[in-house]
Amino acid sequence: MNIEFSILDWIQTYLVCPALDLLMVFLSRMGDSGFIWIIITVILLIPRRTRRYGLTSAAALLFSLLICNLGLKPLVMRERPFVGREIDLLVEAPQDYSFPSGHTSSSFASATALASHGRSWGIAAYILAALIAFSRLYLYVHFPSDVAAGMLIGLLCGALARLLVGKIVQLTRR
Repeated sequence: MNIEFSILDWIQTYLVCPALDLLMVFLSRMGDSGFIWIIITVILLIPRRTRRYGLTSAAALLFSLLICNLGLKPLVMRERPFVGREIDLLVEAPQDYSFPSGHTSSSFASATALASHGRSWGIAAYILAALIAFSRLYLYVHFPSDVAAGMLIGLLCGALARLLVGKIVQLTRR
């Protein structure tokens, strides 16, 4: 765990500045409860031609919620890195557990689903997902391993959703 604090402390020492403070708070808030991903999903569900991608994103977000927030967080019960340390948080202290990062998991789950819509969608979605994930480190509310696990779980949830929706689409075309 010392290396994880070293990474977080390095970010605090060398990267923190007023402009990034504002940007990281904004990015983190976009990821609150999967907010930005839910909005994108709903928008994709409306037109018939993008509905498949909306369904894939919705399934990925649901899998992420079940695995991260309802499954692993209460099971692992890892305290957040700011607990017991004198850190001036830029956001309200999260009240749930740290492992894995739900912001990161939902971001990468939806990004993986959106990547099936096309290369440009995927690139933009993965860049936003990575920025949201980094914001959680910058804000000192997650350990690097929380974010890494969230990313892996999100990628798996997105891939599973793509497979599931793909199978459902195949079955409905018969």
